[in-house]
Amino acid sequence: MLEKLMEITKNHHELFKYSIPLIASENVTSYAVRRFYLSDFGHRYAEGWIGKRFYQGCKYMDELEAFAVELTKKLFGCEHANVQPISGVTANLAAFFALTNPGDTIISVSVPDGGHISHDRFSAAGVRGLKVEHYPFDVDNMNIDVDATKRKVEKMDEKPKVFVLGASLFLFPHPVKELVEVAHEVGARVMYDGSHVLGLIAGKEFQDPIKEGADVVTASTHKTFPGPQRAVIMCKKELAKKIDHGVFPGVVSNHHIHSLAGYAMACIEMLEFGRDYARQIVRNAKALAEELYNLGYNVLCPHLEFTKSHQVAVDVSDFGGGDYVAKKLESCGIILNKNLLPWDDVKNADNPSGIRIGVQEVTRLGMKEDEMREIARFIDMALKDKKPIKDIKNEIKEFKSNFLTVKYTFEECPAYEFPKVV
Repeated sequence: MLEKLMEITKNHHELFKYSIPLIASENVTSYAVRRFYLSDFGHRYAEGWIGKRFYQGCKYMDELEAFAVELTKKLFGCEHANVQPISGVTANLAAFFALTNPGDTIISVSVPDGGHISHDRFSAAGVRGLKVEHYPFDVDNMNIDVDATKRKVEKMDEKPKVFVLGASLFLFPHPVKELVEVAHEVGARVMYDGSHVLGLIAGKEFQDPIKEGADVVTASTHKTFPGPQRAVIMCKKELAKKIDHGVFPGVVSNHHIHSLAGYAMACIEMLEFGRDYARQIVRNAKALAEELYNLGYNVLCPHLEFTKSHQVAVDVSDFGGGDYVAKKLESCGIILNKNLLPWDDVKNADNPSGIRIGVQEVTRLGMKEDEMREIARFIDMALKDKKPIKDIKNEIKEFKSNFLTVKYTFEECPAYEFPKVV
């Protein structure tokens, strides 16, 4: 049985070692971050708040959590931070607990327009018992239509209690300042889900939702932010008690202290390397999008230079749809995901029009604009059957063999080696 478990794990490492990882919601951590996963913190509970735990033995866990809060405030310039949520959805649910009551209405981006499932009635918002309205969406510019939103809110008998911003397909900054004005006019709060772009926010390469007036910012910490899989909530000081109570006892008990230590280490890395890393991510996304466009692909928003984030969206209807394309590319060693686009029916989620590409992980491996153009050519070879799949896979394996080291960290390390515990 042990041999089977080792085999599965090693095979997984080999898969990613010789593939091009382009999932927009994933990243690879440094050894500096991973080291903390193996600490004794992983055996312990720290239920409660700093200095007010329900168990003994939490002295250094208190110190760690306080340090993680301090680092978060320094990195993002927020008034208050809660570092206990263990996932992005958990953070969103905690914020809904803090800001709403069951039966309240919120307004968010629909899933076909790029919204995250947790912002909709069939996920976290529904668990809280919220009614969900959707923003009018400007499909050409892949963003929220502010003027149409103003008109919609004016006509609503029951005004939204929360305006949810941020998305899962997130190409451009959202109009935070403009919608803060609309929200505050009707007594609503603005919640910004920065999960996908947290690393870009930290690196000053996207937008700063806190400075633009968002009341609450939630985010997972493992997408453009190269930390472990957990989350953070930042908010205005006046909401601190509500947010903290929404987290504990609302949706979190023990909050996985070992990965919290890893998050603190990732914050330290981003304070040192975040600007260079975030800048290269955006440059890479633009280069990949432009090359795909030049090769004849229907890349969204060419008039806006395709993207200002880590993501590229492509309509691949002419190549069999998102599901077919994602599976074909996977067979060649290119890993990305199918994605609904605004003109898709949610009922067709199994094979939507689009694919979503994220470049944050390959950027962490040291790839730059020239490599993005090479990746575009690999995609083109696969989708236009220019070479047999086996040949493309071998070329990708050779290409990837030059990019197996984690960069933008204090001590470069192998990205996909299965670590040995001595």
